[in-house]
Amino acid sequence: QVQLVESGGGLVRAGGSLRLSCAASGHTFTSYTMGWFRQAPGKEREFVGGISWSGGSTYYADSVKGRFTISKDNAKNTVYLQMNSLEPEDTAVYYCAAKGLGAVRTTPREYTYWGQGTQVTVSS
Repeated sequence: QVQLVESGGGLVRAGGSLRLSCAASGHTFTSYTMGWFRQAPGKEREFVGGISWSGGSTYYADSVKGRFTISKDNAKNTVYLQMNSLEPEDTAVYYCAAKGLGAVRTTPREYTYWGQGTQVTVSS
């Protein structure tokens, strides 16, 4: 069992940056592959990116590649999502999620544990 808590969301103008954090507790953090997802109103939850348990491998959706960066600090049991060059289309609730060891997966059902989400709003 692992608990995930996101933070760092807010309102930002287009072109700006935000860094989201996801703090994990309850189990060995390095036992999980982590993912970030987002869900805009009226849309399905979509994959943003993911990172391996070691932090050595990352994978991104095409829509954020080159703008978003995922990293993790195993000593702090925290995974980060650095978002640069934000666009109004990035507006959504952002969730972090954890799955068992293995490759990063892009479908939400592959992930077992979820945070409560944090709102990101990008104004034009």
